Amino acid sequence: MSESENRELSGGTRWRRFAAVMVPATVVAGGIVLGMANGAIAASFAVSGQTFKVGASKLEGTGFKQYGGIAKESDGTQHPVAVSEIADAKLYDLCQSVNASIPGVPIVLTINAGGGGKPATATNLLIDMDSLEGDARFENIKIGRDAADMNPAQPVVPKSFGQSADAVTITDLEQVARSTSAGVFTLNGLKLKVNVGKDAKECF
Repeated sequence: MSESENRELSGGTRWRRFAAVMVPATVVAGGIVLGMANGAIAASFAVSGQTFKVGASKLEGTGFKQYGGIAKESDGTQHPVAVSEIADAKLYDLCQSVNASIPGVPIVLTINAGGGGKPATATNLLIDMDSLEGDARFENIKIGRDAADMNPAQPVVPKSFGQSADAVTITDLEQVARSTSAGVFTLNGLKLKVNVGKDAKECF
């Protein structure tokens, strides 16, 4: 953390445009969302090797944890990621995009939800991400915790870096992720579209 970080009277902490390991991840929609028995988060699953983008005008979440991890493809390829957990989240104006282009044919799959003041909601989120940008505010954040003491959803090395917060709000969110899972994911106003050619634009 730099000395220029601002402390707010509410006890929260605010940073501008910070990335990856020092920020909480948000959520993504689509076929990789899994239903879990009793709300438990899956320990692991093989990732596709392709990243996807997620944008939202605002995320409101409670019960945040973050620590380092590895996303593994089925062929054994490994990707260092920031693993983030959020117990409950609301996402306003959610957009997810996946670049599915083939040679000579631009193709982008987009998913939109949470508009019109009716946010998408999720519980027990677990996400592996490469980066995230936005304006973030944490409540009662604890940085530099032993990740193994935070009761993480995935195994971690004892004494490895971790952080947690009671609540987080992120505005103008832009995230690049590799995978996510959730106990329950409700996508109000869901719209899925395959965009081809000049309309093949990602969320950001």
